[in-house]
Amino acid sequence: MIKRALLAGIFISLIMIFFIGRLAWLQLLPGTVTSTAPVAHVRDNWKRLAVTQRQRSLVLDTGRGDFVDRYGKPITGETYMTAAVFPIRFDMRGSDDGLAALAKLLNVSKSELISRLNAISEPEFWHEDNNENPIRLSAQKAEQINELGIEGIRVLPYRNRYLPGFEAKHMIGFTSQHPEWLKEMHSDDLTFGKRKLTEQVGGTGLEKSLDHLLHGIGETSVSYFLDGRNSPMHGLDLRVVQPSNHYYPLQIVTTIDLQLQNEIEVYADQQGLQEGAIVVLDAHSADIVAMVSRPKLTPGEFSSGDGTEWVNHALKAVEPGSIFKLVTAASAIENGVVKRHEKFHCNGEYGKYGLSCWKHGGHGNITLLEGLAQSCNIVYATLAERLQGKQLEQTAEALGVNGLIGWHSDKAYGPFPKPFRLLEEEEEGRVFLTSMKKRDNGVENKRDTGVSEDQIDKGIMAQSGIGQRDVRMSPLQAANLMVTLLNGGHVMEPRLVREIRYADGQRMTALRAREVARGHGRIRSATARLLLRGMEAVVDHGTGRSIRQGHWAVAGKSGTAETVKAGAARNHQWFAGYGPLQAPRYAVAVLAANRSPGSSHQATKLFRGVMDIAAAHHTIKSSKSPT
Repeated sequence: MIKRALLAGIFISLIMIFFIGRLAWLQLLPGTVTSTAPVAHVRDNWKRLAVTQRQRSLVLDTGRGDFVDRYGKPITGETYMTAAVFPIRFDMRGSDDGLAALAKLLNVSKSELISRLNAISEPEFWHEDNNENPIRLSAQKAEQINELGIEGIRVLPYRNRYLPGFEAKHMIGFTSQHPEWLKEMHSDDLTFGKRKLTEQVGGTGLEKSLDHLLHGIGETSVSYFLDGRNSPMHGLDLRVVQPSNHYYPLQIVTTIDLQLQNEIEVYADQQGLQEGAIVVLDAHSADIVAMVSRPKLTPGEFSSGDGTEWVNHALKAVEPGSIFKLVTAASAIENGVVKRHEKFHCNGEYGKYGLSCWKHGGHGNITLLEGLAQSCNIVYATLAERLQGKQLEQTAEALGVNGLIGWHSDKAYGPFPKPFRLLEEEEEGRVFLTSMKKRDNGVENKRDTGVSEDQIDKGIMAQSGIGQRDVRMSPLQAANLMVTLLNGGHVMEPRLVREIRYADGQRMTALRAREVARGHGRIRSATARLLLRGMEAVVDHGTGRSIRQGHWAVAGKSGTAETVKAGAARNHQWFAGYGPLQAPRYAVAVLAANRSPGSSHQATKLFRGVMDIAAAHHTIKSSKSPT
């Protein structure tokens, strides 16, 4: 008897040891662990997979950082209460009366509620009317749902990235799934569960250039515990898992004035800007106050058929036309090839290179500044022919319109471990297809195509001097040119980000406003003042006189550049300027791209409207400021 009991005990013990071993095997050995993975990470992965086996989870907050404007107003990110539904056996949810009351609170019929509850196989948020975001619950509705006590239904805080009414903005960009990029760049993080192939990563704009900071350190999720029959495990209920580091997620403080940005966006659409951009810079620091690009950004869609709505036209370099005459004038003055009161004769035809003046019959005898006011092609083609290609390009560099101008660092800076650019999509401004700039080691920095320096003849110079041929400039560079002239030739780097803060409000790093170090120095302040006087004349009695009346007195330069799109002749219409005249606050550049030849000058009209919006906005802001 004792022997039989002993054998039975041994047998039962062996069975228990087997099942305990089997349980340990299932929980401690993950299905996908690389042989090179560190032991500590493998152990973490065991824990993560073990927990996954007994719970149903829902992500409440991805942990991605958010953007605010210069006044701390949220651009992205809000938290609101919503309803979460977990898949459990239907007979465990609750009474018919409770379900009927829940259906009423969720604005559906009882039959639709039951149908949707029966259909779910994974935890999900309750959506209404095909809305992309989960339903918003008022405090009253949230309390009423909780009081019903329906199993598998919970009211939870949900972190929504895009606020109600938010329209995607090119400079902020968007997020999307990019599993190929994640596999290439973050394979270890994927292996150890720190990142997921399905997560959203930055696709364009600041979302992309700051993705390594915005990603954060992990998501906040809620788990609902079920037994093997999909019945709630009472006593465990919900478990919230979130990162323990209180410094994250980060907050990106931009230089944008969100209210002004939104007002300009509405105005641009009302005026029918189909393709182009509007850039507003602080006239002193060159901070980007507003940046509008059209067509509208539609993440995940190609409504235009060619993806042009994904392009930030504020950063795209195109032919600048007569805007570039400011550079030609500066180069002529700085290199001593023109006298201030020298007279040029314009009869409407240049007589070579196929050039003519826009005014039939010409302007007659005209000075340098009057040539700028009247945008005379004859004057500026003549000046350009007097210059060498290197001189014109060096002046363009000194004015910040040759190359890239957006805020960047060529070395490690703060949380950025390597050279980086905030505006990754910015295109280089240029004068010629071939750059004549020398690198530090003396090697010529030539572009892939184009003519060499000795091939830049008088014809190329004449056409380049009026902003045609191979000359390119972006609206950002055009607006910054205004800031440069207002600051006496000092070139600033336009910022889009002022600082980066931890979640508790402490500063991680500041991106200081700063002047650009130019290899060929800067233009003289006297030259800058002369060009400013020329732009005053443009609005006073020149090509911009139609916008003389408004809230602020303004100055600027108009431009029209000939181009071709899909084989058809088109015009890029420009206006760049500043205001108010006596104490400049904003520098603005407007591009109305690919307009039909002969159409009204939309850019000039938009500039006046933007300045009036800025004036009214500034008045309101000033009245609200403490005295």
